[in-house]
Amino acid sequence: MAKAYYSTLLSVPAPEVWAKIRDFNEDTWSGDVTKSWSENKLGGSEVGNIRVIQVGDRLLRQRLIAYSDIDTFYTYEFVGQPSMNVQNFRATLQVLPIVDGDQSFVQWYATYDCAEEERQKSHDFFVQGCARWLAALRKQLSK
Repeated sequence: MAKAYYSTLLSVPAPEVWAKIRDFNEDTWSGDVTKSWSENKLGGSEVGNIRVIQVGDRLLRQRLIAYSDIDTFYTYEFVGQPSMNVQNFRATLQVLPIVDGDQSFVQWYATYDCAEEERQKSHDFFVQGCARWLAALRKQLSK
């Protein structure tokens, strides 16, 4: 099993960050996603929800498998082939408050299985993606 991890500090209070990303059905904040919606018409906090995200002309499907407004996180997996050459992919995106300075700590991590020769490539793909997506979030929150 492999793990990829990315974290960042945002100079915005955690409730504001969570309000922006909490709806699993709305992923356009990430910058790469042009459209996102629920395939099975469930709400953005309902476990079992399958969202479809459009990235360019490609559609990806992801299922929400854990969600907490209290602990401000959600965990999801791919339905069908993920955007990397991996299996058993699960990712968690979480926002934590930094009380001193009223900022946010955002962490995004994934576990998955892959061939040894794919390990570094899939790790870099995920980490670089998280960096780009959270930079897009930072830009939107600073407006």
